[in-house]
Amino acid sequence: MRSMQPVLFLLCFFSVLAVLNLSAAQTPIPAKYDGFVYGGGSLWKGLVIIEAFLDPMCPDSRDSWPSLKQTLEFYYPRVSLSVHPFALPYHNNAFASCRALHIAHNLNASSTYPLLELFFKHQESYYNAPTYDRSRAFITDQFSKIAAKAVGEGSYSAIKSGYNDSRTDMATRISFKYGCSRGVMGTPYFFVNGIPLPDYGSALDFKKWKRIINPLLTEKK
Repeated sequence: MRSMQPVLFLLCFFSVLAVLNLSAAQTPIPAKYDGFVYGGGSLWKGLVIIEAFLDPMCPDSRDSWPSLKQTLEFYYPRVSLSVHPFALPYHNNAFASCRALHIAHNLNASSTYPLLELFFKHQESYYNAPTYDRSRAFITDQFSKIAAKAVGEGSYSAIKSGYNDSRTDMATRISFKYGCSRGVMGTPYFFVNGIPLPDYGSALDFKKWKRIINPLLTEKK
């Protein structure tokens, strides 16, 4: 999302400075590479690797997902994807939704992408204006109910407890700081084989994804 880019750039800039200045004890290195691999397994199994920085509360992230998913299904297993949750600071409920993805992934790794799609489906109900007078407790309760549909029956209590676990808070912060360290300034933001695509903040249709990926696969052959 391109709006308020200068504000996000400054936030990212100062976040990166903070990361560089904090000691390892203050900002622990995560146990695994950030992101959720589509379909599970290793991100590096594909010949072409896509990394997508998405905000579950961002309409542009939502609009980018159908064509990206179509691309993955068309090229599987030659293309692999990792989604990095990136909570845009001007979406009031973004951090809580990104945190829900981490909580769900810890409980049931196969639920992460179904939950992301549920957030996209119900996104408009949790924009800033409709939730202006709602408490944080209300939002996390609603997100826990949504996440329980993806994680599985009887998971509501465990998901709700996940919001009290400092590790899920830290994981969500690390995801954001990681995006800032790579120059991410909005969502959706895509990298292909480590190189950022220029059209960040807007969806790419299937034809454009094919124009990007086909030459790479031809070169691999």
